Amino acid sequence: MLRIIIVTFVIAILFYFAPQMGLQSWIHPKKWEILAFFFAISYLNNLLTQMGLSKNRENFVQFYLGSITARMILSLVFIGIYLYSGMANPNIFVVNFFALYLCYTGFEIYDLYRKLRLFS
Repeated sequence: MLRIIIVTFVIAILFYFAPQMGLQSWIHPKKWEILAFFFAISYLNNLLTQMGLSKNRENFVQFYLGSITARMILSLVFIGIYLYSGMANPNIFVVNFFALYLCYTGFEIYDLYRKLRLFS
């Protein structure tokens, strides 16, 4: 869990200093909502994978695939709600969303492999 907090903190620092670096046109104003969403989803994913590892390792795959499915569905709902509300710069919003999606997914895969190496 601490690793998720650190990753979120680093991304938040990058978002905070983006205007000073001249990247304001590449970052959507709803960046903090997107970051909060991914933090919450990563926390949920972390809880589900820990439940799968602690209770019965035979059910780990079901817990992990369930968390991946939940992330995808919740992500589509999140994007749909924001795009349906008619926000400004929807293309920048979707690009920022999927960039963070890839960052958090890559981090969670790395964290999962690290956990599985400890148990093997």
